[in-house]
Amino acid sequence: MPYSTITGIGHYVPKNVVTNQDLTKVMETSDEWIRERTGIEERRYITKGKETTSTLAMEASLKAIADAGIDKEDIDLIIFATLSPDYYFPGAGVLLQRELGITKTEIAALDIRAQCSGFVYGLTTADAYIKSGMAKKILLVGAEVHSVGLDFTTRGRNVSVIFGDGAGAVIVEATEDKSVAIQATSIHSDGTYAEKLSYMYPGAHGGYFIEKYAIEGFDVDYGNPEYGGYFFNQDMIDQNRLYPHMEGQAVFKMAVRKFPEVIMETLAKAGMDVSDLDMLIPHQANLRINQFVAKTMRLNKDQVYNNIMRYGNTTAASIPIALSEARDEGKVKKGDNVVLAAFGAGFTWGAVVLKWGRD
Repeated sequence: MPYSTITGIGHYVPKNVVTNQDLTKVMETSDEWIRERTGIEERRYITKGKETTSTLAMEASLKAIADAGIDKEDIDLIIFATLSPDYYFPGAGVLLQRELGITKTEIAALDIRAQCSGFVYGLTTADAYIKSGMAKKILLVGAEVHSVGLDFTTRGRNVSVIFGDGAGAVIVEATEDKSVAIQATSIHSDGTYAEKLSYMYPGAHGGYFIEKYAIEGFDVDYGNPEYGGYFFNQDMIDQNRLYPHMEGQAVFKMAVRKFPEVIMETLAKAGMDVSDLDMLIPHQANLRINQFVAKTMRLNKDQVYNNIMRYGNTTAASIPIALSEARDEGKVKKGDNVVLAAFGAGFTWGAVVLKWGRD
């Protein structure tokens, strides 16, 4: 049975830098308030009309393909993790395929909708495809454009100050050498808390889940023919329902519990423990979460890579961007035991333990 190894990596972020101070011009907030709660100092936003989720993904993919030293036509599967696709359908994977011009071989392209855990879910999926022999060279991408779907008013500041745009990509290939391969993966979910961190509209639920689970703050008026049964309508706009919803404390409490659990679980699967870990690259949701996890696991600052200060939360893109930067900075080296871990909406969470095989 073959193993899976990352042979190429690349990332791309838009040129537009948006600082905390910039956000104070459109909402009641402050640089101190944002830094204290999230650790974020700035983030990147696309140029509207010129960049999309798929074009960011294309830029990162081209870097990963070049880094792996392969031809794009060698790729036999595209896996695209995102919560902010260009279209509701078709998926972003086929749009990326088109942007890259990989159409002669008519390879499969699939989308992963696991939000912040999307890249970990995608890497686990790629690993399974490689091990089963169904693919030999896989392009895995995490890309997000949040800036076009946020509420840039004081009402939405708790969510909007957190997110940024960006993309990261890797090439995953088959290998017989376990010493440069993925050692273990774990992925989990618990839909009990689905609405704690969610983007419910537009959607096809018609208010069903809101009524069934008595979700606070979201009433359903079935007496209004313009509301209950529609995917999208004016009432949703008027009632400000078209933005992400987050219960921050609930997310924080769950994340700081599940992060260490899944990391330890996956290390155990790989026959390792914390003392074997060279670098932890967590999803960049909140610097305070990552610092709490590092303290809980007794990891020093050189064992955890964070870049949320510069990019904010780029959800499915955050781990590949951080991994790419850590490699470029020499903080992830050949032979290192690296753990990738994520927690996000759903709730979903997971981890991957791998031995880094690149110089």
